[in-house]
Amino acid sequence: MRIVIAEDNITTRRELSRLLTRHGYETILPDDFGDLAGQLARLSADLILLDVNLPYENGYDICRRIRTQTRTPVIFVTSRDTSADELMSIRAGGVDFISKPYDPLVLLEKIRRALRLNDPGSFRELTRKGCTLDLHLSAIRYEGKETELTRNEFRILYYFFMNSEKVISKDELLEKLWNDRFYLDENVLMVNMTRLKRKLKEIGVTHLLENIRGKGWKL
Repeated sequence: MRIVIAEDNITTRRELSRLLTRHGYETILPDDFGDLAGQLARLSADLILLDVNLPYENGYDICRRIRTQTRTPVIFVTSRDTSADELMSIRAGGVDFISKPYDPLVLLEKIRRALRLNDPGSFRELTRKGCTLDLHLSAIRYEGKETELTRNEFRILYYFFMNSEKVISKDELLEKLWNDRFYLDENVLMVNMTRLKRKLKEIGVTHLLENIRGKGWKL
């Protein structure tokens, strides 16, 4: 599991990284806060620990911005601990928040709970735009019709479902599949995309994958 630590205090950032590494997590430590929202939206991570008080832009505004591009769970790590701060965290799109100085055991438990939100093993289906992707049967359903997906087709479509509203390029798809140790070259990817679209059309789905000319596709 990859966790981003968006914290501008170098000491705190390193301490958090050591704690998480000891418990089996991989950490990503951004140190350029000029366009942190852009970085977080592009990173492939399972969870974001986001400080509220950051240079250039506060954590709440950053979370609101990235929510249009990624569903990665966000836990706010803040020196504030009022009910108003908790409410702001929820409204900004965070799944939880923890106050500094934090209890490491409490933080680790909050992380475990937040990661379950993105764990396919905790649910059977994903639904986007009226289409339901069955994660256990590798099938997609729409208005009572269903079609089975090959391994390649399922993995491609699953990535789109987990990154809805984000434009995904051909290179990003290839990189994601490569990182998952499942290699596809460009030609095979395009063949699978064509077959996937044909299968979707057969059950009446023509609105799910939008082709963004020169950029890629968007769910």
